[in-house]
Amino acid sequence: MKRIQAACLEQTIHFALKEELPHAEALRYVEAEYSNYLAQLDRSRTVYQILEKTGQPDGSLLVKLKKQYNSYPYGAYMEESGETKERRK
Repeated sequence: MKRIQAACLEQTIHFALKEELPHAEALRYVEAEYSNYLAQLDRSRTVYQILEKTGQPDGSLLVKLKKQYNSYPYGAYMEESGETKERRK
C-alpha cells in the first residue's frame, strides 16, 4: 500500500492586465487580484511560500510560489529560502 508522506505544488501564476480596461485601472485590478488570491489562500489555511514576484514591462505580475497540496503535510518542501505563511492554529 502506498501513502503520501508529503505533498507540495510549485506554481507560476501570471496575473495579466485586462485589455478592456484603461492601463491605470488595469494595474490596480492586477494588484487587487493578487491580494485577493493571497487572502483566499489565508482563508483556506493553505501554507504557501512566495518564491518570486516579478513585475512585467506591461505592468502585469508573474508570481512563483509553493503551496501545500490539499491538507497533506508539506514536509521539507517549505524549508528553502523565502517567507512561508504558516497555517494558523
